[in-house]
Amino acid sequence: MADKLIKDGTEWRAQLTPLQYAVLREKATERPFTGEYEKTTTEGTYCCAGCGQPLFESDAKFDAGVGWPSFTRPAAEKNIETTVDTSDGRTRTEVLCARCNGHLGHVYPDAPTPTGLRYCINSAALNLKPK
Repeated sequence: MADKLIKDGTEWRAQLTPLQYAVLREKATERPFTGEYEKTTTEGTYCCAGCGQPLFESDAKFDAGVGWPSFTRPAAEKNIETTVDTSDGRTRTEVLCARCNGHLGHVYPDAPTPTGLRYCINSAALNLKPK
């Protein structure tokens, strides 16, 4: 993992779109079935829209039918961090970029996949680098 990337709100706002800022910096969630990568099948690496760190590979992506891109595992465990999120009155596991601390989405233990995990990630938090 690279060193932590720290910027103030003004720097982030200059770099990110309003939706990316809301998701990555304010922990918003894009509306279901509206994200750029929800149905994408292009092969490549999904990187953090904030700092470019590789987060997920296309071979780990699957259609969970929930309205957001879903992945079975991160590209590298060291590239993400998790924390407990009780912001909406329930307990969930939040997924963050380990480099810039950007909010990516949540991980749930409900996937019918080899890992049993569903990383439910906002498209606005990602940039796809095709192979």
